[in-house]
Amino acid sequence: MGRAKGIITGACVCILAASARAEAEEAAELAKKTQNPVSDLVSLPFQYNIEFGLGPRNRDRHVLNIQPVAPVELNDRWNLITRTILPITSAPGFAPGEDRNTGLGDLSYTAFFSPSGAGSFTWGLGPVLSIPTATDTALGTGKWSIGPSAVALGMKGPWVAGALVSNVWSFAGDDDRPDVSFMTLQPFVNYNMQGGWYITSSPILTANWEAPEGEEWTVPLGGGFGRVFKAGGQAMNFQIQAFGYADAPTGGPDWALRFQLQLLFPK
Repeated sequence: MGRAKGIITGACVCILAASARAEAEEAAELAKKTQNPVSDLVSLPFQYNIEFGLGPRNRDRHVLNIQPVAPVELNDRWNLITRTILPITSAPGFAPGEDRNTGLGDLSYTAFFSPSGAGSFTWGLGPVLSIPTATDTALGTGKWSIGPSAVALGMKGPWVAGALVSNVWSFAGDDDRPDVSFMTLQPFVNYNMQGGWYITSSPILTANWEAPEGEEWTVPLGGGFGRVFKAGGQAMNFQIQAFGYADAPTGGPDWALRFQLQLLFPK
């Protein structure tokens, strides 16, 4: 009887260990999918950015980006990956007597056409549209803008690295507002570890081509860490990153924090 009980106990331990390994491997693979902007993963990220040291009074700006991602399988060869960004912003006022401006910013919509079943290297191309949904003139451009967007990345072992770039130009909107010519560049590199943990760096560089000479670029540098996990059966991805600035316009931020909670809906 004792021997049989020992065999059963040992079998249960082996089953639990195998289940734990399977969950860890699933979390690691899911983490890689979250790091691929054109993966076939439905997700709902909430990205909260805080910028510190803005303006002559060293104020802070808060931006919550709601960023649903929805892939659509067009056929056996191609996927359409739609990415929407709706910012909710609280920005300091710089004019005398102004305190803060809080509300919606301009909505951004990107549609990437990407090959399905890609291997260690994949890419996506498509249009990006900026829609003037801002509830305050200080929080948006007042312009409709459009342009191209592209992403390319490679995956090898625990590494996922690549870059996403876009540029938009205004074509309609408030004639009294400045024209828009604005580039966004997001290089990213991730190193994945056991249990869904990873180290990440994904700064968002921007260039305002309509700004005066020497004031075009905003260049943050930094990184952080994150983890894919389950809570109540819901798969999630949480990460935190910190950035300093190698370059910024006059009155730009000194440093920034980014928190992101991403709800994941794998197939």
